[in-house]
Amino acid sequence: MKKRLNSLDRVAVCLVLLAAFSWQTARSQSAGQQNPVNYIDPTIGNVAPLLNPNRPVVHLPNQMVRVFPKRQDHLDMQITDFPMLATNIITPQLVFGIKPSGGALSDTGWYRRLTYDHDFEITKPWNYAVSLTDDHIRTEFTAGEKTGIYRFTFPKGVQKNLLLSHYYAGGEYELRDGNVIVGKEQVNDAIHAQKGVAYLYGVFSGTPKTGTRDGEKDWGRYSVTGRMQQPVYMEGKRAWASYSADDPAAVEFRYAVSFVSYDQAKRNFEKELTGISFEQLQHKGQTAWEKKIGQIKVEGGTEAQKRTFYTALYRCYARMVNISEEGSYFSGYDKQVHQDARPFYTDDYTWGNYLALHPLRLILDPKGEADMLQSYVRMYEQEGWMPEYPRHFGDRPGMFGFHSSVMFLDAYRKGVRNFDVNKAFEGVLKNEEQATMLPSRNGPKGALEDFYHASGYYPALHPGETETDSFALLKRGQKRSAVAITLGDSYDSWALSELAGELGKADIRQRYAPRAKNYQNLWWDKYSMFMPKDAKGQWIDIDPVFGGGHAGSDYYNENNGWSYLWNVQQDIKGLSDLMGGPGKMELMLDRLFNEGTGHSKPEFWEKFPDQTGLIGKFGMGNQVTFFIPYLFNYTNAPWKTQKYTRLLLDTWFQDNVFGVPGDEDGGAMSSFVVFSAMGFYPVTPGIPRYAISSPLFTKVTIDLDNGKKFTLIARKSSRKNKYVQSATMNGKPLRSLSFTHDELMNGGTLVLEMGEKTNARWEIQY
Repeated sequence: MKKRLNSLDRVAVCLVLLAAFSWQTARSQSAGQQNPVNYIDPTIGNVAPLLNPNRPVVHLPNQMVRVFPKRQDHLDMQITDFPMLATNIITPQLVFGIKPSGGALSDTGWYRRLTYDHDFEITKPWNYAVSLTDDHIRTEFTAGEKTGIYRFTFPKGVQKNLLLSHYYAGGEYELRDGNVIVGKEQVNDAIHAQKGVAYLYGVFSGTPKTGTRDGEKDWGRYSVTGRMQQPVYMEGKRAWASYSADDPAAVEFRYAVSFVSYDQAKRNFEKELTGISFEQLQHKGQTAWEKKIGQIKVEGGTEAQKRTFYTALYRCYARMVNISEEGSYFSGYDKQVHQDARPFYTDDYTWGNYLALHPLRLILDPKGEADMLQSYVRMYEQEGWMPEYPRHFGDRPGMFGFHSSVMFLDAYRKGVRNFDVNKAFEGVLKNEEQATMLPSRNGPKGALEDFYHASGYYPALHPGETETDSFALLKRGQKRSAVAITLGDSYDSWALSELAGELGKADIRQRYAPRAKNYQNLWWDKYSMFMPKDAKGQWIDIDPVFGGGHAGSDYYNENNGWSYLWNVQQDIKGLSDLMGGPGKMELMLDRLFNEGTGHSKPEFWEKFPDQTGLIGKFGMGNQVTFFIPYLFNYTNAPWKTQKYTRLLLDTWFQDNVFGVPGDEDGGAMSSFVVFSAMGFYPVTPGIPRYAISSPLFTKVTIDLDNGKKFTLIARKSSRKNKYVQSATMNGKPLRSLSFTHDELMNGGTLVLEMGEKTNARWEIQY
């Protein structure tokens, strides 16, 4: 009997231990699921609907080194090589290339494509890994701020080669001290007239044989533009490191990059990589991402919604990037190296990022946003113009308008003032008074701007009419975009006048405030739309759905007249009045979402390739439209904002490789997803107020930079319970579906009672 009891005791102990182990395992798994970074999937959206795909970018938040394999998109099962830096991640602009090769060293290794299988690929924000199927070489990468480490694990018993190349003509490599290599890349973006130099300092592990080879005409390499692959002519030094079959299977290439000098690249290397292993650098990267991503915690919703949400949040940290190197930075705006205690950021574009990305950063990282705005000020001081598309080597000519004025006003009114606001105002005023408004041009104004300043609208040409302005003729493929420019400048002039008022510049405020109404000059009652006028004031009668030349660029830009109909964020009440009041505005919004384009998709997209993600005539795939679903909040049917934001998120932002409906552009579209999934949105940057929609989650908690927490609770929120029944902020009932930035930053608690019934009993808050 005693023996049997002992046996039972042993069984009981085993069961207890098994239960404890199972509980601990479940707890660990649960803890892993609750860690927000585990939801990030950089492959989401890696196949584009028409134009540019997203990339599985490895980098630290807002830092210089950004890396992804060079290929067309997720469906391209060949990798050209691996870059060491991307100055542009949308239509890739890459610097310094490396690839592994097994067997005898030959020129063929530089030119052949590397095959791989996604099932053996790892994509995380802090590391990338892939097994090359033909070569059986495991390739891994992890990033620092200005550095990176590649690790290649070869099969046993083969010679191991690492092959370095350039993406631009004239690149150089020089070997030093056995396993040290330095390089220089002459970056030459001929499309946007930007030139600059990147420097490399790298170290091969072990003691390989090394060498360089002169450049050759190379028609085997391809430039991936996002829209097509084109063979390019390249020349410049190539370099190699070769290990014997008896050397360790795993070899590493550690490197640092600089835009300042070779010596600075070496100092960057020593600062970040001295005494640190691949795993340690990888762990530092993961920790950095956990801190950033963990700033927002969500509860409820589905696992797929969390993957989409946190992946979008990760993409919001791809721009801007800090290019300061130990207190110095190279400025593409005066081509000089500067010393500055504050970090210097670049790679942005105001036209798309003023909408939601900069406002999101004002919540999550106001100190970083102030540094970025001060970087804009520095660029203005160095070049003489306030940039609109700042890049590494200068201001890219792109789109139209001066939305930097909106960004400065929005920050100032939200209490972020640690930048030289007076110098910023000087810069945006100079742009407004003296710069061209034409898309894809930079430089001083011309006759068209003089006409605009005098007449209050940008003059348009009739279909087929020959361009008469000499400056407009300088850029092929981009037309006047006359309606879009008029609407955009109305907003910019409003922001300029409002900022002037904040700074006590009454005369400038008085001068520019009327220009905020210029949009009214292009309102044609015949269509209830914004339509083009010629220089004589005569209407140009076109189809607002399909007219306006390729991509609508004659009169609109990248979108049609129905998309631009709503671009009056600074005066939504005025727009509503033009339409005949909130009821008529609702009917026009209904038409936008419910009526088709009247053309087949191939026919429509051949002309408007940017206007993707269609629901009716509304296109989710381009920045012009992001705020439009929230305009139902300014009608008598605010529940339709809740309906359509849910529909857009559920339809166009799923957690798969097709899960982004258009050009994401480094955080522009992702910030729309982050805001909308949380259930609120900054409809008018410059007015510190948020419109409420339908949260995907039952609870959202934001850890604020000031030590407080903003909490949003959406009780019973679900797929069906998506309509707001009532709302309170800090226990006080809300009469409108909106709240202020101060209420958020003071650590407010917003409680939404959700249900199935629609609710129109809300006041309109302009």
